[in-house]
Amino acid sequence: METIEAIILGIVQGLTEFLPVSSSGHLQIAKALLGVHIEQNVTFDVILHGATVLSTVTVMWRELWRLLCGVFSRRFNEEQAYVLKIIVSMIPAGVVGVLFADRIEALFSSLAFVGAMLLLTAALLAFAYYAKPRQKSSISYRDAFVIGLAQAAATMPGLSRSGSTIATGLLLGNSKESVAHFSFIMVIPVILGKMLLDAVSGEIGAMSVDTAPLVAGFAAAYVSGALACKFMIEVVKRGKLVWFAVYCAAAGLLSIISSVL
Repeated sequence: METIEAIILGIVQGLTEFLPVSSSGHLQIAKALLGVHIEQNVTFDVILHGATVLSTVTVMWRELWRLLCGVFSRRFNEEQAYVLKIIVSMIPAGVVGVLFADRIEALFSSLAFVGAMLLLTAALLAFAYYAKPRQKSSISYRDAFVIGLAQAAATMPGLSRSGSTIATGLLLGNSKESVAHFSFIMVIPVILGKMLLDAVSGEIGAMSVDTAPLVAGFAAAYVSGALACKFMIEVVKRGKLVWFAVYCAAAGLLSIISSVL
């Protein structure tokens, strides 16, 4: 892999991790367009995901620090309740990751499947945009679990994680700002858990990629991820998700057409 290719893939990962357009789907499409074939593909993808986790921590460090400080309080408080909700939201993704990881990984080679999931993402975003449920004051434990189910489903390539979780949260009647923050915070332990699982199972190992492209890809994913995270929080607040639905529909149709040509 050339350095420029690693940078392009890093930018794609960083932007699409937070924009509701599916990072896994776009990463596979970008690799196909660039003609990039990497031995131990999982390792490179996990490194890029690690960069986006770091960008999330950078952008949301104040809220994360507040939660961390609140966790150690002797009395049960809002911060401890919020962390418990994050843990509840992790359960579905944890079950799917442990039991169905190999089956899901096999789907990444199908551009047609990626395209179909992008169309599903478009439908979900459009539905969330036009639906006007009653606004709740805070995310409940039930809502946290349902949003977690959406996150678990989004392990399939082409189904956007942020799009699925944000749209689900909005359809459940939660406020735009609270859903955006919850969506971006809840992914941190899931990605870290995935990295740990891959390390334990031996999926992460030596790659046929030089250090320079690896560092360049990580840096590109971190910078683009930080910018996308800030941008997406504002987009969700303003309720402009419908434009991403249009984009996902176009990308999905393009992927399906490309797979049959």
